[in-house]
Amino acid sequence: MDIACTRSLLRPLVAADAKSLASYANDRGVWENLRDRFPHPYTLGDAAGYIEHVSTRPVQTSFGIIVEGQAIGSISLMLGEDIARRSAEVGYWIGRAHWGRGIMVEALQAATRYAFEHLQLARVFAVPFARTSRSARVLEKAGYVREGVMRHSAVKEGMLLDQLLYAAYADRPLP
Repeated sequence: MDIACTRSLLRPLVAADAKSLASYANDRGVWENLRDRFPHPYTLGDAAGYIEHVSTRPVQTSFGIIVEGQAIGSISLMLGEDIARRSAEVGYWIGRAHWGRGIMVEALQAATRYAFEHLQLARVFAVPFARTSRSARVLEKAGYVREGVMRHSAVKEGMLLDQLLYAAYADRPLP
């Protein structure tokens, strides 16, 4: 399923996207704000492996962020299970050359609406590092509500970090 945004297109990643995805992902500034499972350096093989992995999911929950035909980032919903089955965590990134242009805000709103309308979720949440003010601003502009601070909840590069907890709800319209 493709989702058109004003500044980008969200669509399933395909093998041909690996080169541009790897090019944008291989940036320490991108990696510093993501989980350790996101490799650095980020190779063409990493991109191809990720594309293969997400293509095998039984439900479409990962999208490439496409601008001018190039995959410049991705956004994924990690579905909850058991009693959390109506929730998902959202994770996202875009290449540095596209920061500050509103692309991520629109992509996040579109993916969140998809979660509510097509996956029948009640809540989508994100847990950016507290030091990552850009990500917090994206969430706030997209209509997410800050629920709190999770103190000392993550370790990145050997440092204990706080994370912020943001959420959007199906019964509360996004801007």
